[in-house]
Amino acid sequence: MTQGPLTTEAGAPVADNQNSETAGVGGPVLVQDQLLLEKLAHFNRERIPERVVHARGAGAYGTFTVTADVTQWTRAKFLSEVGKQTETFLRFSTVAGNLGAADAVRDPRGFALKFYTEDGNYDLVGNNTPVFFIKDAIKFPDFIHTQKRDPYTGSQEADNVWDFWGLSPESTHQVTWLFGDRGIPASYRHMNGYGSHTYQWNNEAGEVFWVKYHFKTDQGIKNLTTSEAAETSGLDPDSHQRDLREAIERGDFPSWTVQVQIMPAADAANYRFNPFDLTKVWPHADYPPIEIGKLELNRNPENIFAEVEQSIFSPAHFVPGIGPSPDKMLQGRLFSYGDAHRYRVGINADHLPVNRPHATEARTNSRDGYLYDGRHKGAKNYEPNSFGGPAETGRALWQPLPVSGETGDTEAPSHAEDDNFVQAGNLYRLMSEDEKTRLIENLSQNIAGVSRDDIAERAINNFRQADADFGKRLEAAVQALRG
Repeated sequence: MTQGPLTTEAGAPVADNQNSETAGVGGPVLVQDQLLLEKLAHFNRERIPERVVHARGAGAYGTFTVTADVTQWTRAKFLSEVGKQTETFLRFSTVAGNLGAADAVRDPRGFALKFYTEDGNYDLVGNNTPVFFIKDAIKFPDFIHTQKRDPYTGSQEADNVWDFWGLSPESTHQVTWLFGDRGIPASYRHMNGYGSHTYQWNNEAGEVFWVKYHFKTDQGIKNLTTSEAAETSGLDPDSHQRDLREAIERGDFPSWTVQVQIMPAADAANYRFNPFDLTKVWPHADYPPIEIGKLELNRNPENIFAEVEQSIFSPAHFVPGIGPSPDKMLQGRLFSYGDAHRYRVGINADHLPVNRPHATEARTNSRDGYLYDGRHKGAKNYEPNSFGGPAETGRALWQPLPVSGETGDTEAPSHAEDDNFVQAGNLYRLMSEDEKTRLIENLSQNIAGVSRDDIAERAINNFRQADADFGKRLEAAVQALRG
């Protein structure tokens, strides 16, 4: 069934889409063939700059359903009553690989979730790990440079990776996660997601609570060994994307049970760890996870470029009742995510269907720029105005925090049990003997690839400080491989 004639981008019908216009049979192509020029020019511009990190991704739409009353902690409308449903879009990704990389690699996975709420879009930008490699955003460009291609060799270099990690002992916890069994999920459906950062919830009375989000897969945790991942990557580089799409196509909708850990604001100052340190978890014995909802993915995007590649997420996209914390990594990301999207997709990226609010309307005074669609027509573009334009509400989305002291380049405040190694050691000691063996094997094979003994020894020493047995076994394994 035809949909009508093929047209140019301006809507004129196309007479011949098989042959370029030439000066006679066999002659040179004419510049007046505007269809040819239009097609070639558009083709040259079909790719936008890929994300510097999280370039390789897949996504799907779904619903979030509230299953518990949380109004004592937050006034967010989309969490206001049991049974309330909110449309969502979730983008999964790897971190270090480029757009053409394989899915089944040892790398953290992005877990970026957009809630299309009636108060605007709320973006929760997390990972499949509850912690991260660094605790201050000023180190993020340096960290990512070590994970990307070396400026001289053009390849990822073990020297760079382990030199940075060895000199950044706060990374020990996340590296232990990464090289353990969960470092290569079998699919996006078979892994957990985490908000990772600490966020603020505030209720109608203005009370403040600190929260951490957990998304526990209902499909069960499944992972790949290093050898299984290598085989999968060679046979099907698109394994994770294909698995997600095909599961939804056959009606096997993946889901996650959503939990939060909740800390009263007054607890934070004297908690044994810095509760805003992204390299640490809150032990469940201290703040047990509370189930609050169910997330289900049930609709595939119709166009990957339009809805996955051009989707944008920013942790600065809050709604009333939810806000940031003093987490220094989060504070940096409040700027960097939005700035990256303005560069990569364009200043009007939030006008695209996947990015604009679905349950309300965005009303701003921003105008013009690339791909502006004229949606505001002749409305005034300033505030305040006396022409019926949108006006401020006078109520902030989150509660203010008291601050004191002098400005300066400072570390986050230290708490009684703050340490770069204690939680990495705890994680190691929780592992079974088989898990420890695989962890040592994965780490030793990677560390053995560095060219300098001092880099290898410094890396090993971080794990030695986390747990003596951990360090001893790793040292022996690396020495055996390095000869």
